[in-house]
Amino acid sequence: MFQVDIIEQCKQNNRKAQLQLYNQYCNGMYIVAKRFLKDADDAEDVVQEAFIKAFSKLDQYKAEVTFGAWLKRIVVNKSIDFLKSRKQHLVDLEDVHLKVVDTTEDDKWLVDDAITLNDVKSAIGKLPDKYQYVVMLYLIEGYDHQEISEILNISEVASRTQLSRGKVKLQELLTPLSHGARY
Repeated sequence: MFQVDIIEQCKQNNRKAQLQLYNQYCNGMYIVAKRFLKDADDAEDVVQEAFIKAFSKLDQYKAEVTFGAWLKRIVVNKSIDFLKSRKQHLVDLEDVHLKVVDTTEDDKWLVDDAITLNDVKSAIGKLPDKYQYVVMLYLIEGYDHQEISEILNISEVASRTQLSRGKVKLQELLTPLSHGARY
């Protein structure tokens, strides 16, 4: 059964097709939610809410992007909404490798080899929320500034500014670690 066929069947409220689509994407979407949320149960709840929203808004899916990318954006938005409602901190990233998506913006974005992934996770967790969200969306999830501006309802200029400031703060938090100090 092709992806388009499954989506069309889901639009017709075909429960079997909805279950098939859910099973295809639930684990990946859980991993995305878990990158943002501390608690596994909260991540599961967010994924469930995201699927409910996705199924109810399926008529708005225009296949301009893959279904997975469309659903991922819903999961990210639901995760951020959850965090804002609980005023919790962004958390434990799975074993994710940080990468700079736009190296033209700042070629000096390097960290010392002595710094571990846990050090980076801890430092991101200490950033102010407005920087955490942009740093996570840009460096971890790979969104560009236009997408971040839409997700967070801020301007692209604000996204770039918050990312730049967030990276500076992140480097400040990580610098003592490269010289032997630990949290």
